[in-house]
Amino acid sequence: MKTKVLNLDNKSTGEVELNDDIFGLEPRADLIQRVVVWQLAKRRSGNHKILTRAEVNRTKKKLGNQKGGGGARHGQRSAPLFVGGAKAMGPVVHSHEFDLPKKVKALGLKHALSSKAKSGSIVVLDEAKTKEPKTGALAKQFGKLGFEKVLIVDGEFDKNFQMSARNLSHVGMLPAKGLNVYDIMRTDKLVLTTAALKLIEERLA
Repeated sequence: MKTKVLNLDNKSTGEVELNDDIFGLEPRADLIQRVVVWQLAKRRSGNHKILTRAEVNRTKKKLGNQKGGGGARHGQRSAPLFVGGAKAMGPVVHSHEFDLPKKVKALGLKHALSSKAKSGSIVVLDEAKTKEPKTGALAKQFGKLGFEKVLIVDGEFDKNFQMSARNLSHVGMLPAKGLNVYDIMRTDKLVLTTAALKLIEERLA
């Protein structure tokens, strides 16, 4: 699959071949969903917690005699039955993370990239560099390219470009080694530099 290589002035500087084994697959939503769920589960802090019966500050002494009181038999005041008692079966601190095979992660990334390629949402830039850190000038160039909500991926970001783009709310930046399914799927356009493209193909080949 061939695609144009553009510069920041929206002029074609040639063509590049996209590897069909990475960008030419028929996207499978189930694989993409599996990897996204794995990523989001891994990000969850799992810090939500209630006081257990051992931790709630109520007396642990038995309320009265087992029999002869004329009412129900009760033990500790910390039981969930009483006001101020503990909550039964409540959440405690734990990890939501689960394992996913490396092959599934890699395949999910390929299918996410193929999904963007199929919808025409991949743009290849020759390089992401600017002469000076000027956000306004870069915003005008992005306007020419028709960028709205974009994720820019590069091998190693140029300092001036990074300083110019970081103030644009609709622009995200990721190094090629940090490229992941969730960030790909939540953006409208995926912008890859030729350097990033080479690193991605080396990673997934």
